[in-house]
Amino acid sequence: MKYRELGISGAWVFEPPVFPDRRGVFVAPFQGPVFREALGFDLDVGQTNHSVSRLGVVRGVHFADVPPGQAKYVSCPSGRLLDVIVDVRVGSPTFGRWEAVELDDGSDSGSMRAVYIAEGLGHAFVALEEATVMAYLCSTPYNPSAEHGISPLDPELGLPWPSDLELVLSDKDRDAPTLAEAKEQGILPVYR
Repeated sequence: MKYRELGISGAWVFEPPVFPDRRGVFVAPFQGPVFREALGFDLDVGQTNHSVSRLGVVRGVHFADVPPGQAKYVSCPSGRLLDVIVDVRVGSPTFGRWEAVELDDGSDSGSMRAVYIAEGLGHAFVALEEATVMAYLCSTPYNPSAEHGISPLDPELGLPWPSDLELVLSDKDRDAPTLAEAKEQGILPVYR
């Protein structure tokens, strides 16, 4: 498995080998020893999540209070999506920057990449195909009182949503504050 850190500290891409044959595809998107080699620690999994999204659905930008925060290791077992990681950590040298990585299911010569998102980073994605599945390994269980979001449509962020898709958002994501408003409200994590 190959891996590399993205331009935001705490954001990584993992690229496992994909084994296609006449039956389909086999892949191991998470490999504990490789994760440990890359980051220097094991990923504790407190919860796993799966979402199924229609074409054009945007979920996020979500983040959790730190501590404890919630790290995520995400992959796309079915379909195709654009995963976006946003540095929402006040004081970070890359505050307000984002990285985007396309994730897919490994079929049709796809890569079956996975992305690790450290505690304190914001996370969002858009489904690029119908019935796209996102699988999350989360370091802590869901805690609704500690979860926050910023608007995925914040013009100052300029997230790379495809212009040819009709974007579908939850009311919660549509009504979320901009990054500047969230900073003013004091709900953003602090970089340390």
